[in-house]
Amino acid sequence: MTWLFILFILLLVVSPVMWLKPSPRQRRISALRTAAIRTGLTVKLEKPPLHGIETAMPAYRWRYPQERPGPDFVLVRDDHASAALKSFAHGWRWRREPLRPLPEPLESRLRGLLERLPQDAIVVESHRHALALWWWESQDFPRFSTYLEDFVALRDGLAGRPDDNAITAPFRQPKV
Repeated sequence: MTWLFILFILLLVVSPVMWLKPSPRQRRISALRTAAIRTGLTVKLEKPPLHGIETAMPAYRWRYPQERPGPDFVLVRDDHASAALKSFAHGWRWRREPLRPLPEPLESRLRGLLERLPQDAIVVESHRHALALWWWESQDFPRFSTYLEDFVALRDGLAGRPDDNAITAPFRQPKV
């Protein structure tokens, strides 16, 4: 009977420690985020630019150089977009289009990338400071790394194409 009592007490002591142990999913996501940050990405949990999703979602950001800001646009997967939004690529709609059309090479690169992204990738967003992917992290880093080259090339191509220049350029006075 004493052994049973000792075993019960040991289980009471060990059980909280087991609850603190990370799950396999938590370990995979931690490794994914750590590897992504090492490649120069910024990873943050924030509210996504969607209606109806109030919970924080992971956003992976490729920053534009400060002297070369990017355009403003938001692409949303069809499952989370209104049918009234303009279609862009198979399964994706513009929530906010860039003011200047994208050059054909950049547009085709973006279309190809969107077709390859996992189903849990919900939003691709660009603003002055960064190009962002909003997704639920369904893949590990080796699989995610297959998108890195395309995102970097897309970021580099979009850098220096801010939308505010598209508005103000026709109204600028020449310098004398």
